[in-house]
Amino acid sequence: MTSSVVVDTNVFTASLRGSRSPLEAAYAKHTAGRRIVVTPQTLAEARYGALVAGWGPRRLESLARAIREVAVLEVDAETIEAVAQLRNQCRRLGHSLHQRVHNADLWIAAAAVRWALPLVAHDAVFIGCPGLELRTELVS
Repeated sequence: MTSSVVVDTNVFTASLRGSRSPLEAAYAKHTAGRRIVVTPQTLAEARYGALVAGWGPRRLESLARAIREVAVLEVDAETIEAVAQLRNQCRRLGHSLHQRVHNADLWIAAAAVRWALPLVAHDAVFIGCPGLELRTELVS
């Protein structure tokens, strides 16, 4: 059975940036042969980023196609509890994921923890997150 990984927004959208983003190649070893899953927050961030950037119809269709090809994790009662628990843990530890500015990232990390899946991300905010199996190319 193919294993699954949660991908954060920057990794998810890397392929849509073409040659401008080295992230796709850098993270291929973490995603190749695996089932890619995302959170609703990742999809919202990707759509918002496309709107802000003024993407044209062709790029928007590429994003829509990418969204159709991935599984989206359900937000259920256990996910909501995981968000609350993780935010509290991060607050107690002084980890920045508890701050409001990182709310979407908190939900992404908590979903990965709740579903016991590794998170593939190129964002330092996830480094040191309690209970999170992080796969990153960033140096911690």
